[in-house]
Amino acid sequence: MSRPPLQQWPTLSSLPIRPLSGGLINETFSVGDPPQAVLQRLHPVFPGRVCVDIDAVTRHLDAQGFVTPKLIPTADGALWVDTEEGPWRALTWVPGKTVDQVQGPAQAAQAGALVARWHKALAGLQHDFVFSRPLAHHTPHHMEVLERALVEHQEHRLASQVRPLADAVLQAWGAWAGDLDEPTQFAHGDLKISNLRFTAEGEGLCLLDLDTMGQLPLSMELGDAWRSWCNTATEDAPQARFDLGLFHASAQGYLSERALPAWQRALLPLGVQRICLELAARFLADALNESYFGWDASKAPSRGAHNLIRGAGQLSLAQSVQAQLPKMAEALKLSLIHISEPTRQAEI
Repeated sequence: MSRPPLQQWPTLSSLPIRPLSGGLINETFSVGDPPQAVLQRLHPVFPGRVCVDIDAVTRHLDAQGFVTPKLIPTADGALWVDTEEGPWRALTWVPGKTVDQVQGPAQAAQAGALVARWHKALAGLQHDFVFSRPLAHHTPHHMEVLERALVEHQEHRLASQVRPLADAVLQAWGAWAGDLDEPTQFAHGDLKISNLRFTAEGEGLCLLDLDTMGQLPLSMELGDAWRSWCNTATEDAPQARFDLGLFHASAQGYLSERALPAWQRALLPLGVQRICLELAARFLADALNESYFGWDASKAPSRGAHNLIRGAGQLSLAQSVQAQLPKMAEALKLSLIHISEPTRQAEI
C-alpha cells in the first residue's frame, strides 16, 4: 500500500487515514474519523493535469449550488502533488452513501434524475479539457486490442477460456446496428452506480470520480450507466441479466429532469449493448494482458482470472440487453422501427 504525502496538506496531516475499497483504478483513502477528506493516488493512465479539468467543472457546479466533491489545494496552492509513485490529490468528503448495486426502481429513478440534473448543470459550461482520452470509449479500438491480445498471448494459461468468449464478443460487435457518429456532450464517462452518492434518505446527491469526464455521445454515457445500474448480478459474476424494470425507472427518472428528442432516445438502447460489448472486450483483453484493471484476491487467484470473470459477465449482460431491445424501445416510448433503424430525424 502506498503512503499518502499528507504533509502537503497540513490541515489533514494529523488525521487518521484508512484505505477505501471498491475502485478499479485509483488508490483511495479516507482522511479523518469521521471522514473529512479523500486522498487518491492516480493510476498512471491519469496525469496530474486531469485535476485542472476537475477543478473547472466542480467550481462551475458549486457556483450553481450543485453538491460536488471539490479539490483541496496543497499548502502552496497546487491541485495535485507529483511523487515517484504518481500524482496524489485531496478532495472534500461528501457525506452520504454509495452502493455497489441498485436496490430497486426507486433508487434507479433517483440515479437517473441525478445524472440528468448533472448534465443540465454543465450544459452552459465553456471549458476545453486539458486532458482527454480519445480512445477511452472508441469501441473499434478496444475490439482491435482484444484481437491483438488473442494473437500475442496464445500460450497464456487462460487463452483457451478467453478465446470462445472473445469470439462471441467480436461476432456480436460485428452485428451491432447502432450509430458511431452520434453528437457529443459534456459527460462523466464512468457512471457505474458506485460513482453516485445518495443521501441517507436515498435521494440522488452528487457524482464522484471525475477523472473520466469529457465529450461523449449520450448513448455511451447512459449506456455505461445502465449496464451498471440494471445488472442484477455484481460486476464480478460470470452470468448477468439486464433488468428491464430498473431500466424503465431510471430512464423515466432521467427524462423527468431532461427531455430528449425521439431520435436521441432511439440511440439509447443500442448504446447499452455497445458499452457492454466494449467492456467485455476490455476485460477479456486484460485477462490476457494483465496490465490495467485492479483485482480482488478474495474473488479470484489472479488479475487475469478476475478479469476473465468480469468479461464473461459483461458478455452475458450484452446478450441479455440484445434480447430485450424491443422492450427497451417501448420503455422509451419508441416504436420498434426507431430501435432497429435510429435516425436523428426520427419522430414519435
